[in-house]
Amino acid sequence: MNEKELISRLRLGEEPAFKLLVENYQDRVYYCVLNILHNASEAEDTAQETFIQVFESISGFKEESSLATWIYRIAVRKALEKIRKQKNKQRLHSLVPWWMPTEEKSIDAAYLNPGIGNEYKERATMIFKAISELPDNQRIAFTLIRVQGFKHEEASSIMQLSIKAIESLLSRAKENLKNKLKQYYNS
Repeated sequence: MNEKELISRLRLGEEPAFKLLVENYQDRVYYCVLNILHNASEAEDTAQETFIQVFESISGFKEESSLATWIYRIAVRKALEKIRKQKNKQRLHSLVPWWMPTEEKSIDAAYLNPGIGNEYKERATMIFKAISELPDNQRIAFTLIRVQGFKHEEASSIMQLSIKAIESLLSRAKENLKNKLKQYYNS
């Protein structure tokens, strides 16, 4: 089934079309948000929320981009919402620590990504930790291009930024990562 037909069937609310959509995109969406959030359970929740939103808002899809780009845009937005909520919780906890329990942030993406061999787990954990400390837009651009393998044009469309802005974010992310990791690689 081609993309146009899939979109038409999704707009009709056909369950087999939605099942096909999820089967085709679930792994890619999950790993995309996992590489942003660095937490498996948060990534699972975010991927599910992404598909729910896709199903609920497919009628508003204007087809100005590919279906995949639109889905990734939703997934990235959902992941950023999770990050913002987490930051707000951390801020609130710092103001009134007795009111909210602390939550430990785990960097487990290195262990869950099947592309990382056992001999590289420690290095991957350090890299993922450094990536997680980047400013949001730098982290998203770096993750989409360097980790997920998207082209600059695709990342530009997903993030709704110009290619120049994506290149700038990527350059700053690389420089920040180089600074964060220089101690690890110089020892």
